[in-house]
Parts: sequence; C-alpha cells; structure tokens
Amino acid sequence: MKIPKAVQALTESFEKLPGIGPKTAQRLTFYLLHVPQYELDKFAQSLQNLKTGTIICSNCFTVGETDPCEICSDPERDQGVICVVEEPLDVLALEKSGKYKGVYHVLHGRIDPLNNIGPDEIYIKQLLDRVKGEGSVTEIILATNPTMEGEATAMYIDKQLKASASAKAPADKQNLPAGRQGEKLKVTRIGRGLPIGADLEYADEITLQRAMEGRIEI
Repeated sequence: MKIPKAVQALTESFEKLPGIGPKTAQRLTFYLLHVPQYELDKFAQSLQNLKTGTIICSNCFTVGETDPCEICSDPERDQGVICVVEEPLDVLALEKSGKYKGVYHVLHGRIDPLNNIGPDEIYIKQLLDRVKGEGSVTEIILATNPTMEGEATAMYIDKQLKASASAKAPADKQNLPAGRQGEKLKVTRIGRGLPIGADLEYADEITLQRAMEGRIEI
C-alpha cells in the first residue's frame, strides 16, 4: 500500500522533532486524521503564531511577548544577580519556585563538541558583554544542567569571567571583576545533590560527591 503524500509529509515533519521516532510520528499523524477539521485549523493557526507571536529578549535571550521581557523590565527584580541557564524552559522551572528574585541569561544550548556546538554557537559572548557593559552585576549563578556538557559550559563561563575581570582590573586589584563599584563579582554554581525521597544506594558517585560537598549545618 502506498502511503498518501500528505500523510508521509506530516510524518516526516514530526520525525524532525526531538524525541519523536518514526513509529511515534506515524501514530501522531494518523491520530490527527480523526480530529475534526476545526481542531486541525486551530492547531495549524497555533503553529503559525508560534514565531510571529513571540520574540527573543535582546537582554536575556529568553522567549517572551515583549522586548525587553517582563522579567528584565520588572523594577522589583534584582538586576545585579544573573542566573545563567541553558534553555527558556529552565527559566519557567525556576520561576515556579517563586523564590528567585534576580534576572536570567539564556544560553540556548551548551558546549557540546561531539555535536559541533562551541562557545560561539550559544550566547556566552553576550553574557560577558552584558556583565562588562552594565557594570552593576554582583553575582552570576551558573545553573546549567549537571551533565558533562553542562559542567563544561559552567567551567568555561567561569574561566572567561575571571579572565575578563583580571584583564580589566588594575595591577593591585587583580581579583576585582567588573561588578558594582568596589564590589567583587561572585560566581556561584547552583546547588546539587540528592533529591527528596531518593535512596543513597541508588545514587551515582558524582551525585553523592556533590551532596557531601554541599552539606549544610542543621
């Protein structure tokens, strides 16, 4: 049996999405064949509006409806604290906690040499320029994912920030990065360790090591 061209075209489009294999793509396509036409039209309109109805913030590079985004333009936010994340979805996850009151910088990826993604392919340079240009940043929180690529990205950013600070600082103040006048820029890594409800026997060595390093007094 020859597959209709419309079905084949949509299946191939679904296959291009992350996490969607050939079988899942086929199931999604044939499911949509049973959906009423008005629902398909609504779905198609949502896809068309995805790009036209959103914009990348020119300051933090998250996805929003305005430029600057509502977080960057919020006067209640601490503009001196920048949390660096890999993707816009990470911003949504952190915002759900309701505890963080600083601003963000979205890299849109991570350093991944195996996939030919280097520092120039993500928004690292823009972060360095932002820290240097604003002159009021006191802390950079590196919240990249705890993967090999995420760790490498965090280490690279930390190294670049310190190199930039050393180059700018006077000879007698080599450890004073470009933060608020007279203040040292603090670079921190988001806490990592055992999640609530986890058993020690199932944790890997790196997780246990991070948990021990991040222990606190009670």
